[in-house]
Amino acid sequence: MEFTAGMIAAYLGGEVEGNTDTAVSTFAKIEEGHPGALSFLANPKYEHYLYDTQSSIVIVAKSFEPKGPVGATLVRVEDPYASFAKLLELYAAHKPRKQGVSDRASIDADATLGKECYVGAFAVIEAGARIGDNVCIYPNVYIGDGVQVGDNTILYAGVKIYEGCRIGSNVIIHAGAVVGADGFGFAPDEKGEYSKIPQIGNVVVEDNVEIGANTCIDRATMGSTVIRRGVKLDNLIQIGHNVVVGEHTVCASQAGIAGTSKVGRHCMLGGQVGIAGHLTIGDNVQLGSKSGISNNIPEGTVYFGYPALPISRYHRANAVFRNLPELSKTVYRLEKRLNELTGETEE
Repeated sequence: MEFTAGMIAAYLGGEVEGNTDTAVSTFAKIEEGHPGALSFLANPKYEHYLYDTQSSIVIVAKSFEPKGPVGATLVRVEDPYASFAKLLELYAAHKPRKQGVSDRASIDADATLGKECYVGAFAVIEAGARIGDNVCIYPNVYIGDGVQVGDNTILYAGVKIYEGCRIGSNVIIHAGAVVGADGFGFAPDEKGEYSKIPQIGNVVVEDNVEIGANTCIDRATMGSTVIRRGVKLDNLIQIGHNVVVGEHTVCASQAGIAGTSKVGRHCMLGGQVGIAGHLTIGDNVQLGSKSGISNNIPEGTVYFGYPALPISRYHRANAVFRNLPELSKTVYRLEKRLNELTGETEE
């Protein structure tokens, strides 16, 4: 599809600076711009690309003042990043949608498929599964017995949803993700050998959740592991049994949350964060990348480090750590001088 600068400005509530008839049909990063492409400038570090970019239209902030001549037509908005994201959503919505049910898919006679669904080749839908309207099920997806999938959900290739799990509406689950595998539950006997504890619960994924590729969400031992509405999980994340992740929390790649821990609403977890079991993370908490969490975290705080500390304490501790070699030399010199003064000799 093709959009003019005037159309874009009208859609975003912005203002055009330049030719309102300038047209674009694709998107590009500002440093990789080319004729017919739309870019945006939100981070001042990228401003120097603006003066040389070949993009036809660039979205900038209303308050932005260029330091030199700009060849592109500008569309001024309040928030360039949010506006660009809004245009990407519009563009994606107009992409052709997969349709039809492959004759190579296996759908049990006791499963229910909603209206306008797409089911790709070699997908398997087991008995008692209930699939809503407008669901896209890509090739090699497995949907177990009694699974429920809400309207407008997308399950990309190779997604596995074990029996009894519930997936809400407008959910996106990316390739290779596993929802409902057994939680890591084992009990040692008198010989020190481990016996499996049956995991008889399920996983509940509420509406408007996105789950990244190869992420694993374990079923509960009893009850449910719950991913609340609006949660966004990156690729390669491990969610343990009986975990609850609160509404609109975001979690970056390679994070792990051990069994029965509770993460609050509107939290932000950086990459490789590790949360031990049976902990409570309050609402609006931010955990920096690679933080190791071994205690409850109070609401509205920022923690960083391993083991994690409040951010102000972490920076103070890190300053000391960086200076340890010099501090060690100073202590050695003071110790040597003290021995000289007291007449003591080092052993």
